[in-house]
Amino acid sequence: MSQALEKVFREEYGRIVATLIRISGSFDLAEEALQEAFTSAASKWEHDGTPNNPGAWLTTVAHRKVIDAIRRDKTRTDKQTEIAFESSRLQPYAETELLEEYPDDRLRLIFTCCHPSLVREAQVALTLRTLGGLTTTEIAHAFLVPEATLAQRLVRAKQKIRLAGIPYQVPSLEVIGERLAAVRAVIYLIFNEGYAASAGQSLIRSDLCAEAIRLGRVLCELLPNESENMGLLALMLLQDSRREARVKDQGELVTLAEQDRSRWDAAEIAEGVRLVQEALSLRRVGSYQLQAAIAAVHAEAKHADETDWGQIVALYGELMRVTSSPVVALNYAAAVAMSEGAAHGLDLLEAAGAGGALENYYLFHASRADLLRRLGRVKEAATSYTTALSLTTNHVEQKYIQRRLNELENKE
Repeated sequence: MSQALEKVFREEYGRIVATLIRISGSFDLAEEALQEAFTSAASKWEHDGTPNNPGAWLTTVAHRKVIDAIRRDKTRTDKQTEIAFESSRLQPYAETELLEEYPDDRLRLIFTCCHPSLVREAQVALTLRTLGGLTTTEIAHAFLVPEATLAQRLVRAKQKIRLAGIPYQVPSLEVIGERLAAVRAVIYLIFNEGYAASAGQSLIRSDLCAEAIRLGRVLCELLPNESENMGLLALMLLQDSRREARVKDQGELVTLAEQDRSRWDAAEIAEGVRLVQEALSLRRVGSYQLQAAIAAVHAEAKHADETDWGQIVALYGELMRVTSSPVVALNYAAAVAMSEGAAHGLDLLEAAGAGGALENYYLFHASRADLLRRLGRVKEAATSYTTALSLTTNHVEQKYIQRRLNELENKE
């Protein structure tokens, strides 16, 4: 695929396939028609050059292929009638035309992919496949599952949508908040899998981070006055800004305190900070905004020792009020440890894990080990590092924890 076509693919795939799904009522037919349109473009554009409006060209060609496919299916006369009606609404392509915007189509598609009747794994896969245009192979590779497993997951999700009659629409005002929260959760899950891969040889999957940020931008474009959408995008940008500094050339993890901050992405930080300020000014504070504000405090410190830990503790305190969870309590404890001392932080950390909810969370044990190490309790720290090592399947994180264990052994 040429660079020009690949750029159009990434920018226009979700928009066009959403329109085709609305028209055809079929995920598979829409995807097949668009793939055929891209195949046609690959040969025609090479000969004739890239059209002035490539998105409109692809939309028109794919739309015609949808119509042709349905006409070939003699048993679907009702659908043919519907397509003929939709066809009359789409004028033949001309290079002087502007691509008609269908923002509601993408919005419908986001809510359909993230419908609560679908399991989270299916929501993620379907979102990446339809809105992102990622292939089954790419998604399977990203989440380290067999391609056949991922393909079956997509098939089941599409069948569920069809058989259960899941509506292809934006939900009513009564439930849109709840459903929108699920959409944000799916996008952030995609980002987190890219930012700190759950398994494999690499800590970071830049492709997934980029895709999640792109989806976050789409969400902000479609629902511009939602402060939590801005907060989510800001949070991802601010975290992604550290990407180049998080791993050494030798593939070793670099902690936040040890990172070379000159390698942080200044443009992403500036955009993230602006979005945080804009979101908070709307005075509808939510968890993503608060997490983004915490990330902004880190980003604005030129050196680790300039970090305003008092402000971070206050923000985590507010985050615990908004969305109480053991993981938030763990992060609050870690911030208190930096602000008020390791002993106080350890007490709070132990309280966060007292109910057993963090027992299988490797960062709980790694954080506990770090505080014990700072307090000189070497044997206890080694035990916690060993537990953390057993709970992570990411090679980069394993190397970091093993290095800490080796340092403790050298002290004994």
